[in-house]
Amino acid sequence: MKLTAFNFEVVDGVAHITMNQPERGNPIDQTFAAEFDRLATECSVRKDVRAVLIDAKGRFFSVGGDLDALTRSREDLARFVFGATSNLHMGISRFARLDAPVVAAVHGMTAGGAVALVAGADFALASANAKFYAAFAGIGVVSDSGGTYFLPRRMGTRRAAQFYMLNETLSAEEAAACGLINKVVDAEALESEAWALARRLAQGPTRAYGEAKNLMLSSPMESLEGQLELEARAMARVTSTEDAWNAMRAVLAKQKPAFEGR
Repeated sequence: MKLTAFNFEVVDGVAHITMNQPERGNPIDQTFAAEFDRLATECSVRKDVRAVLIDAKGRFFSVGGDLDALTRSREDLARFVFGATSNLHMGISRFARLDAPVVAAVHGMTAGGAVALVAGADFALASANAKFYAAFAGIGVVSDSGGTYFLPRRMGTRRAAQFYMLNETLSAEEAAACGLINKVVDAEALESEAWALARRLAQGPTRAYGEAKNLMLSSPMESLEGQLELEARAMARVTSTEDAWNAMRAVLAKQKPAFEGR
């Protein structure tokens, strides 16, 4: 797969996606959006992908939206936004619905839509020097990239509104305290810790992870009884998998389960 904005490889069941425009700050532009969608599709169809690790090259994780591209033509701006977000948003949706858990390893500045990408990941680790800048209100616009969906779920509605409307910048420690990320790690340990987590997830029950991800996405919109029924249906599906059957028998035999993603 030929890519401009990313590097991509699959190692030990982990799809390693690296933002690869460090000289530009890894901006979210039309190329980024189109390739992000392609990568989400690739991860969705490949049976050897059982976890995803997203990181970045350069000083920044991502500076967010490309203002140069946004200001080229006022007359065509709405068309540009619709075109770019159609690809980006499809990719975000597919990664969110992917069975394989997504891990983000964040360093340096993360701004705008890239904050939303971090919030959309299932796990997020950040180096102590990471910062998270809301950005949107600073240029008079509203969040895209799933920010208004994922941030309230990670941080709470009131805290997310404060972050966006006051155009805040959060330190790594503040981001961990409000639930935007899971953990702060030393900069030199970020890569190794992120890989260890991704590899651990890649050895787990991939189908069960996917069912859990979808259940957690649906729960804020469902009634208690509706969510209970969705859980029952998900349990019925997942107990029919090879992984679940073999794991239950292994535990009964006092053996350690081994999962194959089936």
